[in-house]
Amino acid sequence: MRIKKIIRHKIPPVVLFILDLVKLVIIAFIIVWPIHRFVFQPFYVVGPSMEPNFYDKEYLIIGKISYYYNEPQRGDVVVFRSPRDQKDYLIKRVIALPEERIRISKGSIYIYNKLLPQGIVLDEEEYLSAGIATPGSIDVRLAKDSYYVLGDNRNASLDSRSFGSVNREYIIGKTWFRGWPVDSIGIIKMPIFAY
Repeated sequence: MRIKKIIRHKIPPVVLFILDLVKLVIIAFIIVWPIHRFVFQPFYVVGPSMEPNFYDKEYLIIGKISYYYNEPQRGDVVVFRSPRDQKDYLIKRVIALPEERIRISKGSIYIYNKLLPQGIVLDEEEYLSAGIATPGSIDVRLAKDSYYVLGDNRNASLDSRSFGSVNREYIIGKTWFRGWPVDSIGIIKMPIFAY
């Protein structure tokens, strides 16, 4: 102990400060990096494609850990790497799940799966404004690991209608918390579908 005190007194204060700073950075990296890599990650919303539920320049925290144990569900708002350019990240809502058939016709979305072989019109009242229709004419059966995603602002969204389904490996996580603007801070609720 006495030797450490003597050595510490001989080292200039600036060097001690730099050494303490380096230790702090290393400890912070050891703690923060795994959380950022595997648990939570911040994202900014860019553009109007998810209005009226998410607006341009909103700050979101996405949860990564939930998809280590569960698969994305219908209605989840997810962040994923763009199928066209994997450097870009997009935010959209999961509409159809793997191995389902999705049909868009006359403004409505129809989902077909093992439970609903005759199909059902997707009820989106919980997150879309009244009277919002989904433009396009699509009839697609999804692969085993693919998801069909749409923006909530159906008339101003680049989504699966243009770039196709999204492979599971591209999905980073589910929106979990809104950190900005101040009047909207809080946990983000997702709709629950029985089908």
